[in-house]
Amino acid sequence: MKRIISIAVFTLLITSMFAVSKVEVYYFHYTRRCVTCQAVETESQKAIASLYSKEVKEGKVKFIGVNLDEKESEALAKKFKAEGQALLVTSGNKRMDLTDKGFMYARSKPEVLKAELKKAIDPLLK
Repeated sequence: MKRIISIAVFTLLITSMFAVSKVEVYYFHYTRRCVTCQAVETESQKAIASLYSKEVKEGKVKFIGVNLDEKESEALAKKFKAEGQALLVTSGNKRMDLTDKGFMYARSKPEVLKAELKKAIDPLLK
């Protein structure tokens, strides 16, 4: 019995050591969007594609646009407590809200939004 428990613990330890961190960036929005709302999505997607092309291909980083007007989005919106437009970086139980920065910089300084996304995502990939 002790041996089985030891093997199980060892297996869990090894699995957690080599587990691939997965980062998901969600942009919650409505069907009707202003120019800034559209820019938040576009600039976030471009930033992720340019910074993490390898990680996107490997499935480690993913951008997900979620239309809050669609019925099937309700569960996801509830899970992340998204009650309106929101730009969220998530990994496991970690959640960072970049909504304010997205709306502040997407149109005027997209390079700053890109840097903020990088600052949020990089530590989650380690």
